[in-house]
Amino acid sequence: MSDEPQQQGWTPRDATAADPPDTDKRPGAKTGPDDTDQAPGEDETPEADEARADDEARGDEEDSDDEARADEEDSDDEARADEEDSDDGARADEEDSDDGARADEEEGDDEEPDEPAPSTHTSHAGATATAAVNARKTRKTRKKKGRASRPKRTGWRRAVPTWRVTLGALLFASLLVIGGLVTGYLLVDIPPANAAATAQTNVFLYEDGTHIARDGDVNRENVSLDDIPLPVRRAVLAAEDRDFYSAPAIDPMAMVRAAWNTVTGKGKQSGSTITQQYVKNYYLGQEQTITRKVKEFFIAIKLGRNQSKNEILEGYLNTSYFGRNAYGIQAAAHAYYGKDVQDLDTAQGAYLASLLNAPNAYDVATYPENKQAALARWKYVLGGMVKEKWLSAENRADLTFPMPERAKPVSGLSGQGGYIVQAVKEYLAARGILDEKTLATGGHRITTTLQRGKQDALSAAVDEQVNSQLDSAREADRNVRVGGVSVEPATGKVVAMYGGIDYTKQFVNNATRRDYQVGSTFKPFVIAAAVENRSTTQDGHPINPNTVYVGDSKRPVQGWSGARYAPENEDDVSYGPIPVRRAADESVNAVFAQMAVDVGPSRVMNTAIALGIPKTTPDLSPSPSIALGPATASVLDMAGAYATLANHGKHTQYTLVENITKNGTEVPLPEPSTEQAVSREAADTTTAVLRGVVDGGTGSAAQSAGRPAAGKTGTAEEDRAAWFAGYTPELATVVAVMGQNPKTGAQTPLYGALGMSRINGGGAPAQIWGQYTAAALEGTPVQGFDLRLAPGSNEPPPGQRDPENPESGNPEDPFRPRDLGEQAGNGRDGGSWGDGGTGSRPGAGEGTGTGPGEPSGQIPRTPTGAGSPTAPLAPAPAPPATGSTGPAARPH
Repeated sequence: MSDEPQQQGWTPRDATAADPPDTDKRPGAKTGPDDTDQAPGEDETPEADEARADDEARGDEEDSDDEARADEEDSDDEARADEEDSDDGARADEEDSDDGARADEEEGDDEEPDEPAPSTHTSHAGATATAAVNARKTRKTRKKKGRASRPKRTGWRRAVPTWRVTLGALLFASLLVIGGLVTGYLLVDIPPANAAATAQTNVFLYEDGTHIARDGDVNRENVSLDDIPLPVRRAVLAAEDRDFYSAPAIDPMAMVRAAWNTVTGKGKQSGSTITQQYVKNYYLGQEQTITRKVKEFFIAIKLGRNQSKNEILEGYLNTSYFGRNAYGIQAAAHAYYGKDVQDLDTAQGAYLASLLNAPNAYDVATYPENKQAALARWKYVLGGMVKEKWLSAENRADLTFPMPERAKPVSGLSGQGGYIVQAVKEYLAARGILDEKTLATGGHRITTTLQRGKQDALSAAVDEQVNSQLDSAREADRNVRVGGVSVEPATGKVVAMYGGIDYTKQFVNNATRRDYQVGSTFKPFVIAAAVENRSTTQDGHPINPNTVYVGDSKRPVQGWSGARYAPENEDDVSYGPIPVRRAADESVNAVFAQMAVDVGPSRVMNTAIALGIPKTTPDLSPSPSIALGPATASVLDMAGAYATLANHGKHTQYTLVENITKNGTEVPLPEPSTEQAVSREAADTTTAVLRGVVDGGTGSAAQSAGRPAAGKTGTAEEDRAAWFAGYTPELATVVAVMGQNPKTGAQTPLYGALGMSRINGGGAPAQIWGQYTAAALEGTPVQGFDLRLAPGSNEPPPGQRDPENPESGNPEDPFRPRDLGEQAGNGRDGGSWGDGGTGSRPGAGEGTGTGPGEPSGQIPRTPTGAGSPTAPLAPAPAPPATGSTGPAARPH
């Protein structure tokens, strides 16, 4: 029994409780509030019991309040409940930590060996603290149990995400979209333009700007925005993008709306802005893929930052497709209205703008049944212009639907177009203006010197005089080819060109080819050379239109140091003594061959080159035969040379091109130059002689022009080509009819063509010339030739014998007919040159040798059958039979 005094209120029950059971004998061990099977300890005082009861009552009340608040918070804002839970937990942990520290301190005090047991007051305070902590833990546990025990969603509510899920998904999607936009903008660059968008045709125009032809596969001609009338531009904006100048490069809402309308069956629509459409046309393609649309989106954004609105609109108008194979507004203007874009009016511009939506659906000329749809679209465009205040209601009311022209074949290379394109390309390359590779890039707008009225007149003359006369049943008619060129003498401009029946059927341009002999159209160059060089005959007489030569067929030329050369006249006619003037009228080969030797073949060749014949012309060589035209100059070459004669000897190199631009930038052209090729007296004297050819000679058919004219006929060997070259003061024109096998390409005689036994220069060529010249100069004043002749040109010629009466004259007459083997020993043709020597006049022997490619002693080339060189003088050949034994090729 203890010696310590008993405290007041102590009972044996308390003593028993002071010695707890063996469940925990450790000093300071605690017993839980739920250990009801244990006896009460020192804390089990009535005050402690009362305190615990109060705490439990408050805890129950607080738990009930907490559960109610938790339910309310769960329904309103579960996030706030989580935040409060976190705060409660933190406070509870802090209080637990404080309580634990105090408990440890109190337990430490209990373990001190000699300290008295705690007082009833102390035990009551510790129990109160412990009970408070336990109450808080109980409330927290009950809160969690309350939340965990909420009823789960059932039915359709399970498919509806909570607001936390929805908010998180939206946030994630926003981040994903922003990241995608940034990545796409950084990764997608503006690519180079696609080949189809940059491909353009080279457009060839008449002098007045109307179309001739275009080459290339893509019918496009770019124009600057300034060339497009403002009403036309606004019509396009009204049709496609009315907010173009104020809105950004892309319109997401329009894209979504268009996609929705497409999906819901309201029709396939485009939500693209003009910028996006331009990107598709110029940089990408027309394929309908997600990849293309994504690229289009980002490129449009960048393009909107890098280019101005005007630049984008210009590109859009030049790349959009309008139907009828027309790419760009300029090509469309020609395809539907046959005019340049700058000439379109408001109504026409609105119609073209309508086509952008559906070209084939609104082409009312091709599909008349679509007129109502096209009319509605046209009205929609004009209504948009009125709404945007780009067009007044009054002006709108005055507009009527502009019916487009019927669709026509693209002005490509068919007909004369291909020949003209070919000639222009050759011209530009030869003069170093544009080479073939540069032209192949396209986009050149080439204005030629050709005049549409004259071009049509030349084509009409050929059709009437030749093409309409062809009969497929005649074998010879299948070989007929025609070439023609007309040049202004004063300017050198080519104003008309006929290359053949159709470039797509006959690819060789008959106006520029250099493979047919020019025949006797070369003879005027001999006259000009004689006057220019003040040449004389072998006996020293000046050569002028009245100089008399012996014009006997097959008479050997005198003064030639080469092989014997005795040209035959046409139909083997001998004319005896004949003045140059009449020899030109009758195209006497013997006279001009002799004159060429008198002048000097090299001088004749140089004069021809000065007049305009290219020095590289095949078979242009200094020999007696040069006078008869074995050279194969082109029709264009001959027209340029005859234009020099018409221009009083002033030569201006012919030109085919007036102006060239590319994308609005002008390509520089060389300045035309004019030089005096021969003296005016030489040119005008030649003209005076050639006037007689038209007035009463072989070219009399050219009188149908109804104008003072000068000209010369010509025939190639074996009648493979027939020429007429002539001019008025205003116009020089050359026409040639050629024979060529269409299968083999070989040159063929024209015997039997057009139903005639033979064709010569005085026939179809002169008839074409006369009809064309009359039409080309219709309505212009008639001009006469203002000629300044060389001295002696107007002197009357000496008496002549009648070429139809071989018996005329007497043996003493120096102009009497001679045997073919007889040499001229006296009279006008007399002199030491009769034995093949050279004359005593200055320069008499010049050019009597052979030219390049003709070694000394070689027979000069002469067209076959036209007085071919015969054997040497000794022994002399027997006289031929009178007349002609059949058709033969005799240049004349």
